Amino acid sequence: MVNFRTKVKIQESKDKFGYNSKAIMLGSCFVENIGEKLFGYKFDCNVNPFGVIYNPISVGESLKILLENKEFKEEDLNFANDLYFSFSHHSRFSHADANECLHLINTEIKKSSLDLANSDVLYITFGTSWVFELLDLGKIVSNCHKLPAKDFHRYRLEVDEIVNYYKELIISLSVFNPNLKIVFTVSPIRHWKDGAHGNQLSKSTLLLAIDQLVQLFEQVSYFPSYEIVMDELRDYRFYSEDMLHMNSTAINYIWGRFVDTYMEKSVLDVMKKVEKIVSASNHRPFNPDTISHQEFITRTLHDIEKLQSQYPNIVLDKEKSVLLKNLHI
Repeated sequence: MVNFRTKVKIQESKDKFGYNSKAIMLGSCFVENIGEKLFGYKFDCNVNPFGVIYNPISVGESLKILLENKEFKEEDLNFANDLYFSFSHHSRFSHADANECLHLINTEIKKSSLDLANSDVLYITFGTSWVFELLDLGKIVSNCHKLPAKDFHRYRLEVDEIVNYYKELIISLSVFNPNLKIVFTVSPIRHWKDGAHGNQLSKSTLLLAIDQLVQLFEQVSYFPSYEIVMDELRDYRFYSEDMLHMNSTAINYIWGRFVDTYMEKSVLDVMKKVEKIVSASNHRPFNPDTISHQEFITRTLHDIEKLQSQYPNIVLDKEKSVLLKNLHI
Protein backbone atom coordinates (compact mmCIF):
# COMPACT_ATOMS: atom_id res chain seq x y z
CA MET A 1 0.00 0.00 0.00
CA VAL A 2 1.24 3.51 -0.82
CA ASN A 3 2.07 5.60 2.24
CA PHE A 4 0.64 9.09 1.76
CA ARG A 5 2.40 10.73 4.69
CA THR A 6 5.73 10.87 6.46
CA LYS A 7 5.76 9.77 10.08
CA VAL A 8 7.93 11.54 12.62
CA LYS A 9 10.18 9.01 14.34
CA ILE A 10 10.19 9.39 18.11
CA GLN A 11 12.54 7.32 20.22
CA GLU A 12 10.77 5.66 23.11
CA SER A 13 11.76 7.47 26.29
CA LYS A 14 13.63 5.61 29.01
CA ASP A 15 12.02 7.98 31.53
CA LYS A 16 8.55 6.52 31.78
CA PHE A 17 5.49 8.26 33.19
CA GLY A 18 2.83 6.41 35.12
CA TYR A 19 0.34 6.50 37.95
CA ASN A 20 3.07 6.64 40.56
CA SER A 21 4.62 9.64 38.80
CA LYS A 22 3.99 13.33 39.34
CA ALA A 23 4.22 16.07 36.72
CA ILE A 24 4.10 19.84 36.56
CA MET A 25 3.44 21.56 33.24
CA LEU A 26 3.97 25.19 32.19
CA GLY A 27 3.60 27.08 28.96
CA SER A 28 1.27 27.79 26.08
CA CYS A 29 -2.28 26.56 25.66
CA PHE A 30 -0.91 23.44 23.96
CA VAL A 31 0.35 22.22 27.35
CA GLU A 32 -3.22 22.49 28.57
CA ASN A 33 -4.42 20.17 25.80
CA ILE A 34 -2.08 17.40 26.95
CA GLY A 35 -2.68 18.32 30.59
CA GLU A 36 -6.42 17.93 30.09
CA LYS A 37 -5.83 14.42 28.77
CA LEU A 38 -3.67 13.56 31.78
CA PHE A 39 -6.34 14.95 34.11
CA GLY A 40 -9.01 12.95 32.33
CA TYR A 41 -7.12 9.74 33.00
CA LYS A 42 -6.50 10.83 36.61
CA PHE A 43 -2.74 11.24 36.45
CA ASP A 44 -1.13 13.38 39.14
CA CYS A 45 -0.24 16.62 37.38
CA ASN A 46 -0.29 20.37 37.92
CA VAL A 47 -1.02 22.34 34.75
CA ASN A 48 -0.17 26.02 34.29
CA PRO A 49 -0.25 27.32 37.87
CA PHE A 50 0.22 30.86 36.48
CA GLY A 51 -2.22 30.40 33.61
CA VAL A 52 -1.30 30.18 29.94
CA ILE A 53 2.18 31.58 29.22
CA TYR A 54 3.69 31.81 25.74
CA ASN A 55 7.30 33.01 25.84
CA PRO A 56 10.40 31.34 27.37
CA ILE A 57 11.36 34.18 29.73
CA SER A 58 7.90 34.38 31.32
CA VAL A 59 7.86 30.60 31.78
CA GLY A 60 11.30 30.84 33.38
CA GLU A 61 10.29 33.69 35.69
CA SER A 62 7.29 31.65 36.78
CA LEU A 63 9.59 28.76 37.68
CA LYS A 64 11.83 31.13 39.65
CA ILE A 65 8.81 32.28 41.66
CA LEU A 66 8.08 28.63 42.49
CA LEU A 67 11.72 27.97 43.41
CA GLU A 68 11.58 30.92 45.78
CA ASN A 69 8.05 30.06 46.96
CA LYS A 70 7.46 33.78 46.72
CA GLU A 71 4.55 35.35 48.55
CA PHE A 72 2.92 38.13 46.55
CA LYS A 73 1.95 41.29 48.40
CA GLU A 74 -0.32 44.15 47.40
CA GLU A 75 2.62 46.17 46.05
CA ASP A 76 3.22 43.34 43.54
CA LEU A 77 -0.23 43.91 42.04
CA ASN A 78 -1.38 46.43 39.45
CA PHE A 79 -4.80 47.96 38.90
CA ALA A 80 -6.50 48.69 35.58
CA ASN A 81 -9.93 48.19 34.01
CA ASP A 82 -11.45 47.86 37.51
CA LEU A 83 -9.31 44.81 38.34
CA TYR A 84 -6.24 44.00 40.40
CA PHE A 85 -3.82 41.79 38.50
CA SER A 86 -0.25 40.52 38.29
CA PHE A 87 1.92 40.83 35.18
CA SER A 88 3.27 37.38 36.11
CA HIS A 89 -0.17 35.78 35.82
CA HIS A 90 -2.99 35.12 33.40
CA SER A 91 -6.16 37.16 33.76
CA ARG A 92 -7.94 34.24 35.46
CA PHE A 93 -6.17 35.39 38.65
CA SER A 94 -7.43 38.97 38.30
CA HIS A 95 -10.06 40.17 40.75
CA ALA A 96 -11.93 43.31 41.74
CA ASP A 97 -10.72 42.78 45.32
CA ALA A 98 -6.96 42.95 45.96
CA ASN A 99 -7.06 40.49 48.86
CA GLU A 100 -8.95 37.93 46.81
CA CYS A 101 -6.48 38.37 43.95
CA LEU A 102 -3.57 37.78 46.34
CA HIS A 103 -5.32 34.75 47.84
CA LEU A 104 -5.77 33.15 44.41
CA ILE A 105 -2.14 33.82 43.46
CA ASN A 106 -0.48 32.80 46.73
CA THR A 107 -2.56 29.67 47.25
CA GLU A 108 -1.53 28.41 43.82
CA ILE A 109 2.15 29.34 44.31
CA LYS A 110 2.36 27.56 47.66
CA LYS A 111 0.83 24.38 46.24
CA SER A 112 2.81 24.48 43.00
CA SER A 113 6.15 25.12 44.69
CA LEU A 114 5.62 21.90 46.63
CA ASP A 115 4.52 20.12 43.47
CA LEU A 116 7.68 21.24 41.66
CA ALA A 117 9.82 19.92 44.51
CA ASN A 118 8.12 16.52 44.34
CA SER A 119 7.57 16.13 40.59
CA ASP A 120 9.31 13.53 38.47
CA VAL A 121 8.99 15.55 35.29
CA LEU A 122 8.54 19.16 34.23
CA TYR A 123 6.91 19.69 30.84
CA ILE A 124 7.54 23.10 29.25
CA THR A 125 5.85 24.25 26.06
CA PHE A 126 7.11 27.38 24.34
CA GLY A 127 4.65 29.15 22.08
CA THR A 128 6.58 32.13 20.76
CA SER A 129 9.93 33.87 21.10
CA TRP A 130 8.24 37.28 20.78
CA VAL A 131 7.96 39.09 24.12
CA PHE A 132 6.32 42.22 25.55
CA GLU A 133 8.54 44.32 27.80
CA LEU A 134 6.73 46.74 30.10
CA LEU A 135 8.45 50.07 29.51
CA ASP A 136 7.91 51.44 33.03
CA LEU A 137 9.64 48.48 34.67
CA GLY A 138 11.87 47.20 31.88
CA LYS A 139 10.39 43.75 32.57
CA ILE A 140 9.03 41.08 30.23
CA VAL A 141 5.44 40.30 31.17
CA SER A 142 3.49 37.07 30.97
CA ASN A 143 0.27 38.84 30.05
CA CYS A 144 -0.46 42.40 28.91
CA HIS A 145 -3.92 42.45 30.55
CA LYS A 146 -5.34 44.59 27.71
CA LEU A 147 -3.15 47.59 28.53
CA PRO A 148 -2.33 49.95 25.63
CA ALA A 149 0.36 48.78 23.19
CA LYS A 150 2.29 52.01 23.82
CA ASP A 151 3.08 50.74 27.33
CA PHE A 152 5.19 47.90 25.92
CA HIS A 153 8.23 47.26 23.76
CA ARG A 154 7.72 44.17 21.63
CA TYR A 155 10.70 42.25 20.33
CA ARG A 156 11.91 38.75 19.50
CA LEU A 157 14.32 36.90 21.78
CA GLU A 158 17.59 35.61 20.36
CA VAL A 159 18.64 31.97 20.62
CA ASP A 160 21.59 32.80 22.90
CA GLU A 161 19.34 34.81 25.25
CA ILE A 162 17.08 31.81 25.79
CA VAL A 163 19.95 29.32 26.14
CA ASN A 164 21.93 31.44 28.63
CA TYR A 165 18.81 32.13 30.70
CA TYR A 166 17.84 28.44 30.87
CA LYS A 167 21.34 27.17 31.58
CA GLU A 168 21.24 28.93 34.94
CA LEU A 169 17.61 28.04 35.56
CA ILE A 170 18.07 24.33 34.85
CA ILE A 171 20.98 24.19 37.29
CA SER A 172 18.77 25.85 39.94
CA LEU A 173 15.98 23.38 39.22
CA SER A 174 18.40 20.46 39.57
CA VAL A 175 19.50 21.69 42.99
CA PHE A 176 15.87 22.22 44.04
CA ASN A 177 14.76 18.80 42.79
CA PRO A 178 17.69 16.50 41.84
CA ASN A 179 15.38 13.86 40.35
CA LEU A 180 13.53 16.22 38.03
CA LYS A 181 13.47 15.45 34.30
CA ILE A 182 12.61 18.29 31.92
CA VAL A 183 10.78 17.79 28.63
CA PHE A 184 10.55 20.74 26.24
CA THR A 185 8.02 21.04 23.44
CA VAL A 186 7.22 23.76 20.94
CA SER A 187 3.56 24.54 20.38
CA PRO A 188 2.38 23.78 16.83
CA ILE A 189 -0.16 26.58 17.13
CA ARG A 190 0.95 29.38 14.80
CA HIS A 191 1.05 32.98 16.05
CA TRP A 192 -0.36 34.46 12.86
CA LYS A 193 -0.29 38.06 14.08
CA ASP A 194 3.49 37.83 13.57
CA GLY A 195 2.90 36.99 9.92
CA ALA A 196 3.89 33.74 8.22
CA HIS A 197 7.59 34.62 8.11
CA GLY A 198 7.62 36.11 11.61
CA ASN A 199 6.00 32.97 12.99
CA GLN A 200 8.61 30.77 11.29
CA LEU A 201 11.46 32.85 12.69
CA SER A 202 9.89 32.68 16.14
CA LYS A 203 9.42 28.90 16.11
CA SER A 204 12.90 28.37 14.64
CA THR A 205 14.42 30.40 17.47
CA LEU A 206 12.67 28.22 20.02
CA LEU A 207 13.71 24.99 18.32
CA LEU A 208 17.36 26.02 18.08
CA ALA A 209 17.46 27.10 21.73
CA ILE A 210 15.86 23.86 22.95
CA ASP A 211 18.24 21.79 20.85
CA GLN A 212 21.22 23.42 22.55
CA LEU A 213 19.73 22.78 25.99
CA VAL A 214 19.12 19.12 25.15
CA GLN A 215 22.77 18.81 24.16
CA LEU A 216 23.95 20.51 27.36
CA PHE A 217 21.88 18.66 29.98
CA GLU A 218 21.35 14.93 30.36
CA GLN A 219 18.05 15.42 32.19
CA VAL A 220 16.59 17.54 29.37
CA SER A 221 14.77 16.10 26.36
CA TYR A 222 12.45 17.20 23.56
CA PHE A 223 9.05 15.93 22.42
CA PRO A 224 8.37 16.83 18.75
CA SER A 225 4.74 17.95 18.90
CA TYR A 226 5.55 20.79 16.48
CA GLU A 227 7.04 18.40 13.93
CA ILE A 228 4.14 15.95 14.27
CA VAL A 229 1.72 18.67 13.18
CA MET A 230 3.94 20.21 10.51
CA ASP A 231 4.96 16.88 8.91
CA GLU A 232 2.35 14.27 9.76
CA LEU A 233 -0.79 16.38 10.07
CA ARG A 234 -0.05 18.94 7.37
CA ASP A 235 -3.67 19.31 6.34
CA TYR A 236 -6.29 21.85 7.41
CA ARG A 237 -8.74 19.10 8.31
CA PHE A 238 -6.73 18.80 11.54
CA TYR A 239 -7.36 22.44 12.47
CA SER A 240 -10.27 24.18 14.15
CA GLU A 241 -12.33 26.83 12.36
CA ASP A 242 -9.75 29.58 12.92
CA MET A 243 -7.26 27.48 10.91
CA LEU A 244 -4.61 28.07 13.60
CA HIS A 245 -5.50 25.89 16.59
CA MET A 246 -5.58 22.10 16.56
CA ASN A 247 -8.93 20.33 16.53
CA SER A 248 -9.78 17.32 18.68
CA THR A 249 -8.60 14.84 16.03
CA ALA A 250 -5.13 16.38 15.99
CA ILE A 251 -4.95 16.64 19.78
CA ASN A 252 -5.96 13.00 20.14
CA TYR A 253 -3.32 11.94 17.63
CA ILE A 254 -0.54 13.88 19.39
CA TRP A 255 -1.75 12.46 22.70
CA GLY A 256 -1.40 8.97 21.23
CA ARG A 257 2.20 9.67 20.20
CA PHE A 258 2.85 11.09 23.68
CA VAL A 259 1.48 7.93 25.29
CA ASP A 260 3.55 5.70 23.01
CA THR A 261 6.69 7.65 23.96
CA TYR A 262 6.33 7.87 27.73
CA MET A 263 4.02 5.13 28.98
CA GLU A 264 4.47 1.41 29.57
CA LYS A 265 1.83 -1.08 28.44
CA SER A 266 0.92 -1.72 32.08
CA VAL A 267 0.00 1.97 32.39
CA LEU A 268 -2.29 1.70 29.36
CA ASP A 269 -4.12 -1.15 31.09
CA VAL A 270 -4.73 1.04 34.15
CA MET A 271 -5.86 3.91 31.90
CA LYS A 272 -8.54 1.63 30.45
CA LYS A 273 -9.75 0.81 33.97
CA VAL A 274 -9.88 4.51 34.87
CA GLU A 275 -11.76 5.31 31.67
CA LYS A 276 -14.27 2.57 32.45
CA ILE A 277 -14.88 3.95 35.95
CA VAL A 278 -15.28 7.53 34.73
CA SER A 279 -17.68 6.35 32.04
CA ALA A 280 -19.67 4.39 34.62
CA SER A 281 -20.01 7.43 36.89
CA ASN A 282 -21.28 9.50 33.94
CA HIS A 283 -23.82 6.88 32.89
CA ARG A 284 -27.45 7.95 33.40
CA PRO A 285 -29.79 4.94 33.17
CA PHE A 286 -33.50 5.17 32.44
CA ASN A 287 -34.26 3.05 35.50
CA PRO A 288 -31.59 3.73 38.18
CA ASP A 289 -33.38 1.73 40.87
CA THR A 290 -33.25 -1.62 39.09
CA ILE A 291 -31.35 -4.41 40.79
CA SER A 292 -29.00 -4.77 37.83
CA HIS A 293 -28.01 -1.09 37.91
CA GLN A 294 -27.54 -1.10 41.68
CA GLU A 295 -25.27 -4.11 41.32
CA PHE A 296 -23.42 -2.26 38.57
CA ILE A 297 -22.81 0.67 40.94
CA THR A 298 -21.62 -1.68 43.70
CA ARG A 299 -19.17 -3.39 41.33
CA THR A 300 -17.84 -0.04 40.13
CA LEU A 301 -17.32 1.19 43.71
CA HIS A 302 -15.42 -2.01 44.42
CA ASP A 303 -13.28 -1.38 41.32
CA ILE A 304 -12.50 2.12 42.61
CA GLU A 305 -11.39 0.84 45.99
CA LYS A 306 -9.22 -1.83 44.42
CA LEU A 307 -7.59 0.60 41.97
CA GLN A 308 -6.90 3.24 44.62
CA SER A 309 -5.32 0.68 46.93
CA GLN A 310 -2.85 -0.12 44.14
CA TYR A 311 -2.35 3.48 42.96
CA PRO A 312 -2.93 6.02 45.78
CA ASN A 313 -2.21 8.93 43.41
CA ILE A 314 -5.38 8.19 41.42
CA VAL A 315 -8.10 10.49 42.77
CA LEU A 316 -11.63 9.32 41.97
CA ASP A 317 -13.50 11.17 44.72
CA LYS A 318 -15.88 12.87 42.29
CA GLU A 319 -16.78 9.60 40.57
CA LYS A 320 -17.18 7.83 43.91
CA SER A 321 -19.48 10.58 45.21
CA VAL A 322 -21.73 10.38 42.15
CA LEU A 323 -22.00 6.61 42.39
CA LEU A 324 -22.73 6.65 46.14
CA LYS A 325 -25.48 9.23 45.58
CA ASN A 326 -27.20 6.75 43.24
CA LEU A 327 -26.69 3.70 45.43
CA HIS A 328 -29.98 2.69 47.12
CA ILE A 329 -29.29 -0.78 48.45
